[in-house]
Amino acid sequence: MKAMKAVFYERKGPAREVLQVGDLPVPEPGPGEVLVRVHTSAVNPSDTKTRGGWGGATAMPFPRIVPHQDGAGVIERVGDGVDAGRVGERVWLYEAQWQRPFGTAAEFVVVPAAQAVRLPETTSFAEGACLGIPAMTAHRAVFADGSVAGKTVLVTGGAGAVGHYAVQLARWGGATVIATVSGERKADAARAAGANAVVNYRTEDVAERILDLTGGRGVDRIVEVAFAANLPVTARVMAPDGVVAAYASDTDAEPPVPFRPFMLKNVTIRFVLVYTMPRAAKEAAIGDITLLLEQRGLAHRIARELPLEDVAEAHEIVERGDRIGCVVLRVG
Repeated sequence: MKAMKAVFYERKGPAREVLQVGDLPVPEPGPGEVLVRVHTSAVNPSDTKTRGGWGGATAMPFPRIVPHQDGAGVIERVGDGVDAGRVGERVWLYEAQWQRPFGTAAEFVVVPAAQAVRLPETTSFAEGACLGIPAMTAHRAVFADGSVAGKTVLVTGGAGAVGHYAVQLARWGGATVIATVSGERKADAARAAGANAVVNYRTEDVAERILDLTGGRGVDRIVEVAFAANLPVTARVMAPDGVVAAYASDTDAEPPVPFRPFMLKNVTIRFVLVYTMPRAAKEAAIGDITLLLEQRGLAHRIARELPLEDVAEAHEIVERGDRIGCVVLRVG
């Protein structure tokens, strides 16, 4: 049986203790699936949290896991029911390891055909690996509640992986965008992505600055990376009938919500998890992402590119949380 180089772990724990690089059999595509020769594999926070046993989830769902949800490569073979004309197609991958044991940190991966999306020639494999979780999460958070044309959108963590795409998508959708950041390097990144205004939450009164920028009205939408920590600001800056789309809340997974301020403004709180969002939402995200890629209208930030063998270092970079951009492994 043909072998491939792969990263895997058989117990959860710190990256350098549990991640191994070795040979595994090349998987075979089943009905409705494609086999992709992986060129690049991205490391996302959900990958490091899963491997590390975040939230006490230390049990292994499978005896052996090849990590990483996102990547890019070329379709090598197709299973029954998949158009053979897709062989040789450049693709970006998403949710490769969702409820499956083997993700993109390997020379080959098998995924359902719909999760291998055509990658335009003008987009590199490294850039393609950055799209899955960040860009699709950003699209859902920005557009789940309708058009943002003429609205003001606040993107918290505007230089983060999701925030970077959210700023671009909101501007593309016709919104005025305010981004919060923690420093000048990140402020520059948010401005480069298209933010109309940037607020440094370490040195400024965020609520006062946002209210000043909006003439006291506040913002119509918030793309939220720190739901619990930002609730006091959210309650002050949310405009009537506004929407908070929260995709992370690391400091507190079950925060008390200021019910009365939100009720008086008829605020909607939407929670976003890319893995479980509706199929129609995924298709809408893929459609708009593809359109923007074809028009070269989507910029990407890559913080580091490392060889597959340096996977532990890549995980540690993501865990530190101070990078600006995607961390990518070169596989093939």
